[in-house]
Amino acid sequence: MPRVSHFEIHADDPERAIKFYSDLFGWQFKKWDGPMPYWLITTGPDLEPGINGGLMKRMGPGPAGMQPVNAYVCTTIVPDLDARLAKALGSGGILALAKMAVPGIGWLAYVNDPEGNILGMMQMDPAAQ
Repeated sequence: MPRVSHFEIHADDPERAIKFYSDLFGWQFKKWDGPMPYWLITTGPDLEPGINGGLMKRMGPGPAGMQPVNAYVCTTIVPDLDARLAKALGSGGILALAKMAVPGIGWLAYVNDPEGNILGMMQMDPAAQ
C-alpha cells in the first residue's frame, strides 16, 4: 500500500519557520540548489523510523480568505509532551488543541506554528487513559 514518504511545510516567512522547527525539534534545514526557494528538512538519522520533508514559501492567496494550501497534519513523536508544548509556546507557537489521552497509545496535543500550520506532537504511553 502507498506510504507517506515526504512532508512539506508552507510558510509566509521561511526563516521564521526554520528557526521554530530547528529550536523545537533540532531538525536540520538545507537550502535546495534548484530553481525555486526550497529547503530540505532532515528530521533524524536514516536508520531511525520517520520521514524527512521540505519547506517552501507559501504561494498565492487562498479562495475566500482560506490559506493557499490545506495539508495533512504531521504528528511528531516526542519524549516529553509537556516540555515540548512549553517550548513550542515559548517559540511563537499557539495551542490549537490541549494535551489529551489517546487511550492505550499516548498523549497528543496540537499547536499552530508561527506560520499558522497545525503540528501534532505525541508522547507514547500505553497507560494513557
